[in-house]
Amino acid sequence: MSVPEPDGKPVRIDVWVWAVRIFKTRSAAAEAVRAGHVKLNGSTTKPSQQVVPGDHIRVWKDHRERRFEVVATLRKRAGAPVARKCYVDHSPPPPPKEVLASLPQRDRGAGRPTKKERRQLDRLRGHR
Repeated sequence: MSVPEPDGKPVRIDVWVWAVRIFKTRSAAAEAVRAGHVKLNGSTTKPSQQVVPGDHIRVWKDHRERRFEVVATLRKRAGAPVARKCYVDHSPPPPPKEVLASLPQRDRGAGRPTKKERRQLDRLRGHR
C-alpha cells in the first residue's frame, strides 16, 4: 500500500481537514465546515473551498479552538506522522485539568441553564 505524498496543489478544505486527521470522517469534516466550525483565513467557507500552502485554518472542535497553518496538502488520508508534516499547529495550549475541575457544575436533573446562567458561564470560561 502506498503512502500519500504531500504536495502543494489546491485541495478542498473538507478533504484536507479529514486527510490530516482533524476529523475522523470526511462527512463529519464537511458537516463541520457547513456549520461554520471551520474557518479559512478568518472567514467561514463552503466544503468545496480550495486550500493551498500558506492558508490559515481555525477549527472549533471538542469545545476548543485549534489553529493551523497549511504547509502541504493531501488528497488521501495519511498516517499521523505524515499528517503532522502538513501543518503547523498554532493552537493555544488546553487549560490545565485543575482549572476544568474547579469550574462549577450543575446538579444532575437541574434542567437547562437559563439565559442569565448561560451568560455567566460564558463569562467565567472567557468566551465573551
